[in-house]
Amino acid sequence: MSALKDRLRADLTTAIKARDELRSSTLRMVLTSITNAEVAGKEARELSDDDILTVLSSEAKRRREAATAFADGGRTEMAAKEAAEGEVIAEYLPTPLTDAEIADLVTAAIAQTGAGDEGMRAMGKVMGVVTPQVKGRADGGAVAAEVRKQLG
Repeated sequence: MSALKDRLRADLTTAIKARDELRSSTLRMVLTSITNAEVAGKEARELSDDDILTVLSSEAKRRREAATAFADGGRTEMAAKEAAEGEVIAEYLPTPLTDAEIADLVTAAIAQTGAGDEGMRAMGKVMGVVTPQVKGRADGGAVAAEVRKQLG
């Protein structure tokens, strides 16, 4: 059993006992997403901590996008709820990388792959090196934008 999944379950129990509605509903939703990921595909499997981090990252991204959409639509209370859920999920994610750290990783990946001369054609190579390094710690769109900036 995954240590992260155990921690999520224990925190859910604590939140329920403390009658923390936001935290308990968010953790229930996350655990459901993890279970859905485990049974997706041809056969059920146990997710590793890395797989669970991927699920958590996608859930956090979903909350950010929903909060933005609700805010743009003038539904501030729904935007605040989504943002609060995102904060609960963020507690289980590793600390996010800064823009400078992302730029340093991209620069190192370009040097490692020798992709500086190829321009934008080398984007796939560079992303292939950088993506595993930033997994769960940076948004893929931000990483791709930095790669484009440095290659272009």
